[in-house]
Amino acid sequence: MTAPRAPRVLLGAALAAGSLALGAAPAHAEGYRYWSFWERDGREWTYATQGPGTLRPEDGAVLGFRFAVSENSADADRPRGRASFAAICDGTEPRPGSKRIALSVDFGTRADAPPGETPPEGRTVCARVPEDGTAADALAAALKPLRYNSESLLCAIAGYPRSGCGERVAGDADDGNDAADSTDSAGSGNDTGTADGAADSGGTASAGGPSVGLLGGIAVVAVLGAAAVLRARRRRS
Repeated sequence: MTAPRAPRVLLGAALAAGSLALGAAPAHAEGYRYWSFWERDGREWTYATQGPGTLRPEDGAVLGFRFAVSENSADADRPRGRASFAAICDGTEPRPGSKRIALSVDFGTRADAPPGETPPEGRTVCARVPEDGTAADALAAALKPLRYNSESLLCAIAGYPRSGCGERVAGDADDGNDAADSTDSAGSGNDTGTADGAADSGGTASAGGPSVGLLGGIAVVAVLGAAAVLRARRRRS
């Protein structure tokens, strides 16, 4: 009479194992390592709808860049550090025929860095570009060297990272979603320059599907659960 209980125990163990597998999935089980591009809308960062090579910001705009591992734009970590035009461009006076763009660049965390690399301190820079200049021009004016791939994707700012460009990665990376105004990785600077051109670019990531950890957990539940049911049938027969 007690034999039928064994399959239930096995099934319970299977579900528990599956739950552990589901719970153990890292926040960034799968994603892309890339530079995301942001615009400052009042007190909030919003993911840019254009790439740096096509966006032509107005004088007084605040733009942000964050290097991180993200599954998609909804999952992307926001830039940390100062994000006020008044603070970043303090002392940079307007000039006829040019505009001032405040840049907040967050090089990310060690968890998101490519193997063998250490992210530099964050930087804030006031870039001066011609009136028709793009966000890419502002980067080129103040944060060289830049690196782009053959598809005009922005790969490196101020030489970071040394290699790689939007590659797909798997593993446990820092979930981030840090407060937009945290100063953990924020540096400060106040440079001006003249843009000398930059390729069309934009941080992109695939929308992607369920994480590898999630699919693996479901598979564990399915396989162990099926085994428990099969054993139950054999004992009854």
